[in-house]
Amino acid sequence: MKIFWLPAAISILFLLPSQGAALAPPPAFSFLSGTDAGPIMLAQAGKTEGRAEGKAAAEPEGEYGNVTEDEVSKASVPEVRIADPLEKWNRFWFTFNDRLYFWVLKPVSGGYKRGVPEGLRVIFNNFYRNVASPIRILNNLLQLKMKDTGGELLRLAVNSTVGVAGFRDCAAECFGIRMHEEDFGLTLGFYHVGQGFYLVWPILGPSTARDSVGLLGDFAADPIFWLPWEYSIPLKTHDKVNYVSFHIGDYEALKNSAIDPYVAVRSAYIQNRAAALKK
Repeated sequence: MKIFWLPAAISILFLLPSQGAALAPPPAFSFLSGTDAGPIMLAQAGKTEGRAEGKAAAEPEGEYGNVTEDEVSKASVPEVRIADPLEKWNRFWFTFNDRLYFWVLKPVSGGYKRGVPEGLRVIFNNFYRNVASPIRILNNLLQLKMKDTGGELLRLAVNSTVGVAGFRDCAAECFGIRMHEEDFGLTLGFYHVGQGFYLVWPILGPSTARDSVGLLGDFAADPIFWLPWEYSIPLKTHDKVNYVSFHIGDYEALKNSAIDPYVAVRSAYIQNRAAALKK
């Protein structure tokens, strides 16, 4: 019966099945994603978006002095391009998501940030990341990353017990066992499934044909998705608001530095996913 209320849930929620999603996917740039690759995406977006518009950015001199072009190219993620045959459709939903962020998500998350202490928000974040462990475990396993799969299994066991239902990330804090973000979109890429064309979904943000299919797998592996809707919708909504409360200003920085924010977000998303696939 879940499949019948999925469209309604998507139209209401700020869904985050991973982090990859969105994660990561979000991870992955969308203000709705759950990734921690913001600095890479911002830098890469500025570079690729500027190229797309045919404008060269000035090279600032800072405390590190001049950096050669070769050094920059070695440190940067290689540029990846993608077909965008539905650009008019995508730009429409990009504008929709942009306004949704500034008119709803940012004010709500800002008020939440002011009202809820950071320590408590970190506890909530730990809990939701622990609940999403099956997504990471399954996709690490499917990609034959046995060490990372074992690490995720250990994280789940430690955080669910010593960490008291995942409210504390004791696996990382006490034992140095770090999270290994993976999702079904990356798993498809691991098996050489092409990214296809670029897509922007309402609420969910930027994606590709491959990542859109991968989302179905992420939903299926997300324990919260299988709860009754009266529980899953509030939990997913709180997860999203809590996550965004830590990242207010990231999307604004990308948008303000871009000649064309749509092109910048598209470039950032594609570069970030390409970098994640190579890990």
